Amino acid sequence: MPKSVPDEASVTPEILAKYEPVIGLEVHVQLLTKTKIFCGCSTRFGDPPNSNVCPVCLGLPGTLPVLNKRAVEMAMRAAVALNCTVHQRSRFARKNYFYPDLPKGYQISQYELPVATGGWLDIEVAGATERIGITRLHLEEDAAKNLHEGFSQSATKAYIDYNRCGTPLVEIVSEPDIRSSEEAHAYLTALRQIMLYTGVSDCNMEEGSLRCDANVSVRRRGSGKFGTKVEVKNLNSFRFLQKALEYEIERHIGVLESGGRLAQETRLWHQAEGRTVGMRSKEKAHDYRYFPEPDLLPVDVSPAWRDEVRRQLPELPEARRARFVASYGITPYDAGVLTATKALADYFEAVVKAGALGKAAANWMQTELLRRLNDSGKEIDASPVSAKSLAELIELVESGKITAAVGKKVFSTMVESGRSAADIVSAEGLGAQVSDSAIEAAAREVISKNPDNVAKYKSGNEGVFKFFVGQVMRATRGQANPQSVNEVLRKLLS
Repeated sequence: MPKSVPDEASVTPEILAKYEPVIGLEVHVQLLTKTKIFCGCSTRFGDPPNSNVCPVCLGLPGTLPVLNKRAVEMAMRAAVALNCTVHQRSRFARKNYFYPDLPKGYQISQYELPVATGGWLDIEVAGATERIGITRLHLEEDAAKNLHEGFSQSATKAYIDYNRCGTPLVEIVSEPDIRSSEEAHAYLTALRQIMLYTGVSDCNMEEGSLRCDANVSVRRRGSGKFGTKVEVKNLNSFRFLQKALEYEIERHIGVLESGGRLAQETRLWHQAEGRTVGMRSKEKAHDYRYFPEPDLLPVDVSPAWRDEVRRQLPELPEARRARFVASYGITPYDAGVLTATKALADYFEAVVKAGALGKAAANWMQTELLRRLNDSGKEIDASPVSAKSLAELIELVESGKITAAVGKKVFSTMVESGRSAADIVSAEGLGAQVSDSAIEAAAREVISKNPDNVAKYKSGNEGVFKFFVGQVMRATRGQANPQSVNEVLRKLLS
């Protein structure tokens, strides 16, 4: 018999390198419908417990479910965005298990005939593109929410809020193509971004709109055989996902290296202890006794309906990044930052449409606007500076009417006061008012005081030129036209 091995068995980097993790993710995404999947109860989050319930979602005898068409449309939208094949015919099934969060004693889900299969998602990790396959995307109803109070077994109280029960979900199951915790994080990040762009979900992990379970195993590098799979639940943040995977990978390798044997089981991530803990043995499909849901007809998706959903799909993040680079002359890095959310990308395009150059708009948004928003904890939708106002400020700087340094001061005042850039510049006399003769006088003085740097410049050290520009701008209190400063200094130094 193999000896037992503690979960905390230590693993050196050399031993880690001998193994390859194999990871698949099951992501549950709450759909952004106003009502539940099989009844007319509200899906609104935060209402008093058990206030958004009815006989249908509580599973009372004699009630019948009625499928929410909008939920099917959103599932199709998600599937098309993830390059899946949307099937003309799908069917609901009963997934039987007994737990307090399921008032019917079963969950209505899809099993043999899901709404979509065979998709993929490209991710970027360490500068390389990896394609992660998507096995299936299916519709189901969410369970109720269990709430626990107290710490000791004798003092713990359990409550159930059935408001969430019946909220429409899609479960997106990846192929076991993920090979590291970093890839898992990148996959979940890209998946969440697409769900947000398409308007399928708000993906709020704190409210449970996006939840993730991970299936993880390890095998010797070069082996084609999968190891024993363990499912990890309770991963309600991207950081917890990475930490739980890293812990499980090391635990698996430690057990195998010590001669132990892994059990196929379900484990929970315990954040306070920084470890996973055993929950139950892993169920198999037959344990759920799936059979077709007798109270619902099969779902029939016509080609016309599917094509209409595809036509209504917005431009997705990957395509938008490529277009931003091609159309606006910005770098791939800039495009990645500016398309992080649809709202941010829309704001950038509004700035450009209002007259700003693409690169200048990208720079101002990243160095000034996003920093301000991050500091105040605001999203781009709550920006105190409109896209049109930012474009106006950028035009003043680019045309030389104010300097970049003055522009930053003006921007700060815009954020605090809500006034326009032109109004601030006019009221405070911030325009570039230094004459060419004053610039030349300041330049001559700077040159005369720095003979060593003059010699360096004349010997071919072009980098020292920035020193002269900075000194002249300082001497003119930042109000000289930078282009004029450059021209005067070039003339005098030559």
